[in-house]
Amino acid sequence: MDRTVGIDYGRARVGVAVSDPLGIFASPLETVPAAKIIDYLQKYAAAETVVRFVVGYPVNLDGRPSEAQADVDAFLKRLARVFPAVPVTLEDERFTSVLAHKAMIDGGMKKSERRRKESVDRISAAIILQGYLDRTNRNV
Repeated sequence: MDRTVGIDYGRARVGVAVSDPLGIFASPLETVPAAKIIDYLQKYAAAETVVRFVVGYPVNLDGRPSEAQADVDAFLKRLARVFPAVPVTLEDERFTSVLAHKAMIDGGMKKSERRRKESVDRISAAIILQGYLDRTNRNV
């Protein structure tokens, strides 16, 4: 089944989310150490048909490149080498961590779980992916 994969790339950890087969809903999937993300995505792509990657792209509030942009750019180059046939869409990731914390509170997640950065990363990936899916489905 076709899946769109959302990625919240960080220097230490990478949040991963996935769409449903119809491309309507995003769900948090996993938080993976950054050093293992390409291997993880290769295993995932062997089990599911990945039709697109949506990667959160870090920019400052004023629109200028953020400090983390160089790390994401390096990741994007590796992603393109390993998955040359899979298109990549960059999605503005400003405020995703704030939205992830709000979603965890609204969802009743315990405070101890909200403190775990792994939870924030995968929920942020889902927010990034959902933004893309919403915009894409509106244009259909």
